[in-house]
Amino acid sequence: MDGFVLVDKEKGVSSFFVVRTLRRIFGVRRVGHGGTLDPLATGLLVVGVGKATKSLNQFLGCDKEYKVTAHFGFVSETYDEEGPISESLPVSDKKKLEDLFSEDCQPIKDIIKKHFIGEILQMPPKFSALKVGGKRAYDLARKGLEVKLEPRKIFVQDFKMFKNDFPKISFRIKCGSGTYIRSLIHDLGQVLGVGAYVERLRRTKIGDLSVDDALKIEEVEKLFREGKYEEFLKKVD
Repeated sequence: MDGFVLVDKEKGVSSFFVVRTLRRIFGVRRVGHGGTLDPLATGLLVVGVGKATKSLNQFLGCDKEYKVTAHFGFVSETYDEEGPISESLPVSDKKKLEDLFSEDCQPIKDIIKKHFIGEILQMPPKFSALKVGGKRAYDLARKGLEVKLEPRKIFVQDFKMFKNDFPKISFRIKCGSGTYIRSLIHDLGQVLGVGAYVERLRRTKIGDLSVDDALKIEEVEKLFREGKYEEFLKKVD
């Protein structure tokens, strides 16, 4: 039981829940993941088992690819559907939102190209797992305490829309390590002056690894019970 398991994480469970579940299934203590995925997000999670846990750090610096659906005209305190969510535009300004979505959404594309491609500074969301004074930022934020975070340099390689369903747009984003997709969408909404939050988020790639080759936890458990390790356990080399 030394190797990597590519898991297609489901919505509503944490990355640690996946690790804990696989520890129970395999009966192995040494299990870890190569990069957290938010509970509300789905998609690729690389899990190391046994000696492979020593090599998990190599995935932390890999480029990531995501598919995200942004809901415009609203803002969320958490930058996603967990909320609370509120309308960000008065009725008199609703036409501004409609104009952005007209034809091929060129105004949105222009803003993305100008402000969100290449190396940029990003302010992480206060509802994140970053530590502030030894405590998780989201723990402080949920208690209503002040969260002081510093902007960080990130790199966005690609940020393209692939579906327009007013007032929602789905994007495919390829970015470097440390990028918060929730912050990208929130900041895009702010620059456009209409507000936006993440409604759906799915991680599709980590480096050259694809979610197309990943399995649900229950599929991994079935193969393990059948002794078909080679169908879910990738060798370290």
